[in-house]
Amino acid sequence: MKQIILIFTALAFIGLSAQSQDNRSKFKFGIKLGSNYSNVYDTEGEEFNADARFGFVTGAFMCIPIGEMMGVQPEILFSQKGFKATGSLLGSTYHFTRTTSYIDVPIFFTLKPASFLTIMAGPQYSYLLQQKDLFESGTTTIAQETEFMNDDIRKNIFGFVLGGDVNLDHFVVGGRFGFDLFKNNSDGSSTTPRYKNVWFQATLGYKFYSE
Repeated sequence: MKQIILIFTALAFIGLSAQSQDNRSKFKFGIKLGSNYSNVYDTEGEEFNADARFGFVTGAFMCIPIGEMMGVQPEILFSQKGFKATGSLLGSTYHFTRTTSYIDVPIFFTLKPASFLTIMAGPQYSYLLQQKDLFESGTTTIAQETEFMNDDIRKNIFGFVLGGDVNLDHFVVGGRFGFDLFKNNSDGSSTTPRYKNVWFQATLGYKFYSE
């Protein structure tokens, strides 16, 4: 507990120190990496239960100021989402993991009440690159990568994301919550269930300032 208090005290001190260097009106760009904690949900009444899973996320971003208090922040990310499920088949327990890899392009409208804090929300376009399913039951492991040649899969999906950044000089700690506005396929089937992605995202980034 003492270590956690010390960490938060240090972050608060760094954040307050960063206020003396107000860079809100400067153009910035940077890189980031972190993790998604994602799951899926259905909004049309199907009983589809799944567990959340972690995935990798990395990419780049730009901070385009509109005055001192507002701005636009486009990003381009490689983002893994998906879900986990456990069930029983012929008396044996199985584990199923789906990993979906996307190119995510959020465009945030930002509010900067202080130099150390950025609040953001906006739409996101996602392009599905790959889907990998892993089925494990006893001594049996089956992995399948789908290229979507004949599947009723939606590869272009729009969503909505909101969150915030804590700016510590060149470093930035980000948190996001996002969800798809469209389901992954048109109707759903026994082999391709209908669902939408939902995720929490945490990243650590590094910013470069324009002169």
